[in-house]
Amino acid sequence: MVNIDREKLIKKINKFKNIKALVVGDMAIDEMIYGDCERISREAPVLILQHSHTKVILGGASNAANNLSKLNEGHVKVIGVCGDDYHSNVLIETLNDAKIDTSYMIKDKTRKTIVKTRISGSCSQSITQQIVRIDRQTNQYINENVENSILKVLEKAISEVDVVILSDYHICTLTKNIINKSIEIAKKYNKIIVADAQKNLDNYKGVTSMTPNQPDTEKFVGYFIQDDETLNKAGFELLDKTNAQYVLVTRGEEGMAIFDRSYNNVYKIPAFNKTKVFDVTGAGDTVVAAYSLALASGLTPYESAFVANIAASIVIREFGCATTNIETICEKIKNMKFDELEKSVN
Repeated sequence: MVNIDREKLIKKINKFKNIKALVVGDMAIDEMIYGDCERISREAPVLILQHSHTKVILGGASNAANNLSKLNEGHVKVIGVCGDDYHSNVLIETLNDAKIDTSYMIKDKTRKTIVKTRISGSCSQSITQQIVRIDRQTNQYINENVENSILKVLEKAISEVDVVILSDYHICTLTKNIINKSIEIAKKYNKIIVADAQKNLDNYKGVTSMTPNQPDTEKFVGYFIQDDETLNKAGFELLDKTNAQYVLVTRGEEGMAIFDRSYNNVYKIPAFNKTKVFDVTGAGDTVVAAYSLALASGLTPYESAFVANIAASIVIREFGCATTNIETICEKIKNMKFDELEKSVN
């Protein structure tokens, strides 16, 4: 059992607003189109959607940046690529509206701005359901010119912040050169660098930490996590193969597990919210944002994971890519039973 100091957590979390962060990765927007479906088209056997409204929210690496911005009051920069198209302007404007610095964003006429369009409908006395999703993206890695443009600004951008997040949705922004250079520069300036990647976890050798979910961890190690023994084996295997200082494995309703190279330890944190889960979309971005800021604030790895767990338990109560803020997190910590705090990490 690990003792959790309530006052220490609150004090450190309130320092998030002074921490500057950089997100490098696959910047995207989620376009949500809603309407009513009352009849079938005469032209084809398809639904007719009577459009009611459209909502645009930040997705992909942009959602990680948005979560950071809500937690550190807008001290966030992003490096990414978008097309030279209608949606690129929507992406930049939406990032700016979220108080995110887009001065390092690069436009590339040969690529599409990453957009995930979800079309949802409902009819009389029914719930809204997703009908179809349309993905706009370029499935080839950025070209050499764009890569060089990013490499040129990395050192200046990283030197200006306290923590770096590499947010890889496998949509071809983060080349090996960009990953390696980011890690090299972060080490040079003694910055915390955290990787949130879905695949190719061994591309991120040398990061401070990474935050894979359990399915991605299982794919990487090549076996299922079925009990504490296989969980521990997988976590320490990740540490060995990535040379990370810490690995945080998110496990859904099973909570989280944080592996610490320094002490050869694993701490398991139960999920704080199992009953009021509405939507887990974007929860991983909330985790990496809160966890990274917590590490940068001086909290220990397990304390940082604890804070990230609380943040995730808040956003999964809402639909879509939700965010939270330091006031809400601190309020939840204040209201937690003290014995729950002490028993939550073991």
